[in-house]
Amino acid sequence: MPSLLIDHIGRLATPAGAAPARGPDLARVDVIEDAAIAIVDGKIAAAGPREQVLAGLGDLPLHDAEGRAAIPGLVDCHTHAVFGGDRAGEFDLRAQGAGYEQIHAAGGGIAASVAATRAAAADGLLPGILERHLGWMAAGGTTIAEVKSGYGLDRDAELAMLRAAAAPHAIEVSPTFLGAHAVGPEWDDADAYLDFVIEDVLPEASALAEAADVFLERGAFDRAQAGRYLRAAAAHGLALRMHADQFSEAGGIDLAVELGARSVDHLEATGPAGVEALASSGVAAVLLPACMVTLDLPRPPARDLADRGAIVALATDFNPGSAFCQSLPVVMSLACTLLRMSPAEALVASTVNPAWVLERHDRVGRVAPGYDGDVVLLDADDWRHVAYHLGGPVVSAVFKGGRRL
Repeated sequence: MPSLLIDHIGRLATPAGAAPARGPDLARVDVIEDAAIAIVDGKIAAAGPREQVLAGLGDLPLHDAEGRAAIPGLVDCHTHAVFGGDRAGEFDLRAQGAGYEQIHAAGGGIAASVAATRAAAADGLLPGILERHLGWMAAGGTTIAEVKSGYGLDRDAELAMLRAAAAPHAIEVSPTFLGAHAVGPEWDDADAYLDFVIEDVLPEASALAEAADVFLERGAFDRAQAGRYLRAAAAHGLALRMHADQFSEAGGIDLAVELGARSVDHLEATGPAGVEALASSGVAAVLLPACMVTLDLPRPPARDLADRGAIVALATDFNPGSAFCQSLPVVMSLACTLLRMSPAEALVASTVNPAWVLERHDRVGRVAPGYDGDVVLLDADDWRHVAYHLGGPVVSAVFKGGRRL
């Protein structure tokens, strides 16, 4: 594993609170000026004021940060980064006034991506497509990404998506089985489709995935169907995730709390009762502001969730239709400008809290001794530029386990 000294860091910023960070801890960031980071065999051996880090340190290969700021590697806990084709045509239609559900009813939306992804899977193209997308994400500072299936909706393509995600990559990937993203096009009945997924796909999918996810929403699956799918996934040892409250409140938060899900994601339609339920639970609220902007949805109650002590995380929702955005810095900017989160809250919600969602919080999400050497150097001396510089070339260098990407 690589060893490295990152020296002459202008400001090192890292989450300070316990994982998951909630309440006041969501805004707690330690900022150390004139810092250094020593990475030995892929793990952080020391991080802090450079005089302390360098004292007694043996010879390590040097990377001179030249006064730049450093933050932990970013963790993206909700992406659909393996898919075929694109949906630029839908973007054009949406710009002319067509709505998400209108496009979906006309055969667009998920259905269009299913056809393109099945074709790409049959041609063996999915690994290369995913590698390209992960490269985009790494360039923006992401060092760990969750990647969902869900655009195959049959046995072969779903498993091909998961195999692509489970293969070795330059950045770390956490595969999630989203077999219940929508009803497969060959099926007229959601319950019959779920029977097929649970009996014929889940056993093999569970050997490739770490978690299972379901889209609980009108036009997809209702609360009873989502519960049946998630309970079956839990019986196969998978952690539980859920898309819910994107367009309507349909019992998703209550179900997530009941089943002990790791997170419930979207929440654009969540009301006060849902906020209180999440605040008093161990279920993380994963907010997806790029999707909110793309679909012109109501803003999720980020400020209320944070103020009431919920576990808040941010993610890109990178997908070909509703959030063609792979950049967590852009998401952090949107969280600060549109959701009233502070730069410190956005940093914690993009590092240690999503690491907790992916059950990696004991080794990533911070720059601290014993953690993986996942470090991002910004092209600025102030760590807040990661959110402040909207869409700009804010990342100077990215290190994964001490190896520069």
